[in-house]
Amino acid sequence: MSTGVRVMVVDDHPMWREGVARDLTEAGHLVVATIGEGRQAVRVAGAVRPDVVVLDLQLPDVSGVEVIRGLRAALPEVRVLMLSASGEPQSVLDAVKAGATGYLVKSAVPAEFLDAGRRTAAGEPVFTPGLAGLVLGEYRRLAAAPAIAQEAAPQLTERETEVLRLVAKGLSYKQIAERLGLSHRTVQNHVQNTLGKLQLHNRVQLTRYAIERGLDD
Repeated sequence: MSTGVRVMVVDDHPMWREGVARDLTEAGHLVVATIGEGRQAVRVAGAVRPDVVVLDLQLPDVSGVEVIRGLRAALPEVRVLMLSASGEPQSVLDAVKAGATGYLVKSAVPAEFLDAGRRTAAGEPVFTPGLAGLVLGEYRRLAAAPAIAQEAAPQLTERETEVLRLVAKGLSYKQIAERLGLSHRTVQNHVQNTLGKLQLHNRVQLTRYAIERGLDD
């Protein structure tokens, strides 16, 4: 996470919540709110407008998945990093399908968490090792299912399609930039333009789009 990112922390365990907030603050980020309940988090998010929400899956009033949907409805551009004790495959898939950008289990060390937060703020999908393969595998399974007739896809430029293919292969922005001889910023711009054309919200959804169309081959 580049410094100065606005972050909201949502977790029902006060000690854990404050510990995460402290780590973020010490790393130079602005913690705009720490919340213990899901419905309150959705209400507060509209007022404090975080860039990233660090969200627990299990909350006392509603599930983290419901919170993701509420957050995305209130703030379509918000990035959500799940930080949960559960690494169950269905929990991960439910969170990603609802719009989470990344999913990290709470056994992660602070350095790993801060790196995940930085990448989440940049719109990169980030997962605890082993979970990324799970998500990609599910997208491939869905892509192999009988397709419903779709409207004609928006026209992408040759370079946007090239970047999209590498996104689908799981390369980071830095790796894509090196592969194509572009700057990191140029790759980000191509990804953002593609997201806008396809009316998608994050890189996870973009990866699914690419896989469904066989661009990861």
